[in-house]
Amino acid sequence: MLGYRDSDLTLSLKIVVSGGFGVGKTTLVGSVSEITPLRTEEALTEAGIGTDNVTGIAQKSTTTVAMDFGRITLRSGLEVQLPHNVQVLMFGTPGQDRFWFMWDDLAKGAVGAVVLADTRRLADCFAAIEFFESRQLPFLVALNQFPGARPRTEQKVRAALGVSSSVPIVFCDARDKASSRNVLTALISHALHRAQLVPSA
Repeated sequence: MLGYRDSDLTLSLKIVVSGGFGVGKTTLVGSVSEITPLRTEEALTEAGIGTDNVTGIAQKSTTTVAMDFGRITLRSGLEVQLPHNVQVLMFGTPGQDRFWFMWDDLAKGAVGAVVLADTRRLADCFAAIEFFESRQLPFLVALNQFPGARPRTEQKVRAALGVSSSVPIVFCDARDKASSRNVLTALISHALHRAQLVPSA
């Protein structure tokens, strides 16, 4: 084909955005998606009282009940060291434990995962970390910077979460497109590095 270049190809990669209830998963997917994101949000109701922990997020009025879906294209040679453009398909998981049965389906075929965390409620991301560790899926921890949150160093967060030095920890603002894009780029780079270190079967 005339004008065809290897760099014109687009490689599609699936990633999962996970974490506890109200940490900003829907916000991150929405801030960076180049398409109108698919959202499955429903209003919080009295049925969630005593079940959904809204400590620190009392203003939250909706919750994801199935998934969020967004898409972004990263240009080759700019964000990641690949010969192709990378189309990232983002699947945001529900945060509450009663929806965890969906995580297996959402994680199928993913190259990696973002575990989004709120430093005020770090314990809320333990389940996501355990989930991806048990499935040996590459992941990183993204610390969403909420207003008024007490600053924590990477070392203190790593110790609190019990993650090894091989797991990247990055700081982000899920509302900011550039910041969210940097999280995705860091995850893809981490997943590619892991793939090179793990011998093929």
